Amino acid sequence: MADIFIKIFNLSLAASWIVLAVVLLRLLLRKAPKWISCLMWGIVGLRLVLPFSIESVLSLIPSAEPIPQNIATQAAPAIDSGFESVNKVINPIISDSFAPTPANSVNPLQTIIGVASLVWLVGIAAMLIYGAVSYIRLSLRVRPSILLHDKIYYCDNIDTPFILGIIRPRVYIPSGLSDEAVGCVSKHEYAHLKRGDHLIKPLGFLILSVYWFNPILWLAYVLLCRDIEKACDEKVIKTMDVDEKRTYSETLVTCSTHRRMISACPLAFGEVGVKDRIKSVLSYKKPAFWIIIVALVASVAVGVCFLTSPLGSLLRSAIRPKMQTKRDTRLSDKKTR
Repeated sequence: MADIFIKIFNLSLAASWIVLAVVLLRLLLRKAPKWISCLMWGIVGLRLVLPFSIESVLSLIPSAEPIPQNIATQAAPAIDSGFESVNKVINPIISDSFAPTPANSVNPLQTIIGVASLVWLVGIAAMLIYGAVSYIRLSLRVRPSILLHDKIYYCDNIDTPFILGIIRPRVYIPSGLSDEAVGCVSKHEYAHLKRGDHLIKPLGFLILSVYWFNPILWLAYVLLCRDIEKACDEKVIKTMDVDEKRTYSETLVTCSTHRRMISACPLAFGEVGVKDRIKSVLSYKKPAFWIIIVALVASVAVGVCFLTSPLGSLLRSAIRPKMQTKRDTRLSDKKTR
């Protein structure tokens, strides 16, 4: 289990670099369609689920394996951050603090990594239980609903519209909304269904459940949820006139909630970043073709540069344990003498 945890931790660090790159590109390409931002978040997800990578001279990942798989058994534990200056500062501290001694029957790092692995598993279980409980509570709340038309249901027990379900998703709408608001909400939620967002968000939550210990990936999940909503808004309003956009914005305000629930569900109409979404709706202009091309090229560049490992890094990772074993043997011989 410790080996799996170290592998997951290394993947988390590699994905963190992609997240930082995507956050920067979101700022530089604010006028680009939001579906491209969602595409770039997909690259982050791909890095987190792929257990391997290929080498490339274009890779911008500093290190393919910052924490060696055998660090717990090394006589002089050390990391490879990809930055020599960082290694020179951190590695002496790690070696002095966690190097095994004859007085210790167990390597200190073995104990620490073992405990960390157990905490990691407990965190995964807590996240999955939270997601399951959230889903069950919502399912019970919307049970007394009335079918309006295809996949859309009225419900008295909810305050905001949302999609619930993965295999057979349904749209639930508060029964007190006006006809205009129902029309706006229906278009928005149907756009979610066409885009497959009711599958993407739970999948993102499932991945986050495995990498819950990394705050940068929590940021990525929150921004993914916001970009999903903005991309859906853009899909709906791109053919609307000014008055229709105003009605859509008013519906957002009406359906907005003050909760900050991060779970596998729901895809709520007015749940995420309402104020920012209203500004985007009212100021929306069709992106220029060149902006779309630049954004797509940037997405490809992110994939090439951050889904690959530095040239020669995989070979070094394979050789490093053997070299470390020889080094540990020499150190052990010196101590014996």
